[in-house]
Amino acid sequence: MTFAKITATAHYAPEQVVTNDALSQIMATSDEWIASRTGIRSRHISIDENTSDLATKVGQRLLEQAAFPVEALDFIIVATVSPDGNMPSTASLVQANLGAHNAFAFDLTAACSGFVYALSVADKLIASGAYQNGLVIGAEVLSKVVDWSDRATSVLFGDGAGGVLLQALSDEPLILAESLKSDGSRGMSLTSNLTYPTSPFSEPSQADDLFLKMDGRAIFDFAVRDVPKNILESLVQAELSVDEIDYFLLHQANSRILDKMARKIKTDRQKFLQNMQRYGNTSAASIPIILSESVADGTLKLDGTQKLVLTGFGGGLTWGTLVVKI
Repeated sequence: MTFAKITATAHYAPEQVVTNDALSQIMATSDEWIASRTGIRSRHISIDENTSDLATKVGQRLLEQAAFPVEALDFIIVATVSPDGNMPSTASLVQANLGAHNAFAFDLTAACSGFVYALSVADKLIASGAYQNGLVIGAEVLSKVVDWSDRATSVLFGDGAGGVLLQALSDEPLILAESLKSDGSRGMSLTSNLTYPTSPFSEPSQADDLFLKMDGRAIFDFAVRDVPKNILESLVQAELSVDEIDYFLLHQANSRILDKMARKIKTDRQKFLQNMQRYGNTSAASIPIILSESVADGTLKLDGTQKLVLTGFGGGLTWGTLVVKI
């Protein structure tokens, strides 16, 4: 059996960088207030690029790095909660932009767990033997869905995209263990773009609520309670100890969450790679961005020698862990 292998990583963020000091010019906040509570110092904010534009840049970079022919792509999956629109899918727009005429394409919506979910799906597509090569991209333009008058949420989020090229090239599995979770009963603690029936034949009882809304305390408690358990369960499944993991790449939501995660699973905080200070929370893009940056700076190597934990958590509620060998 031939398994998927990550053969290239790439990321892209809009050129415009908005610092905490810049935000203090448009709302009652400060660099100290934001950084002390979140670890975030700046974020990239799109001027005119949409989600498909960011994802396309990532796709182009992946193909260029691997010198991979676009016509050999079998599929493109884009994880996002900020698509260009409901139809066509953002992935279909990326397929057209790349000229990947032989690839099928679809979006996957699992909020900040989106890349983890998408990588799991892509791994299974390749393991089936029916498909050989695909792109998995997490891309977000969250600046178009946050309420910029709401200090509690608007300071947290940024725009960006990251992804991987997967090829059926390995004799060993990419994913050593996985555990994907959802709990819709808590889903209303983090919402975006809620719409309700409006037609000549309906009787609307609620107004649309298009902006991102979050119960910050509920999400923080969920993350520090449920996610460490998920990581430890996945390590048991993989028959690996915490010490055998080289690095933990978790969703980049809040540095204080990562601090608590490291303590709860009893490992070195330095193993938890972090870049939210430069990007903010980029939802489905956060894990592939830090994966790509870490490959680029030499921290991670795509040579089959390192074991990683990839963990996402967020809206849905969704959370999940992949233990991977890259």
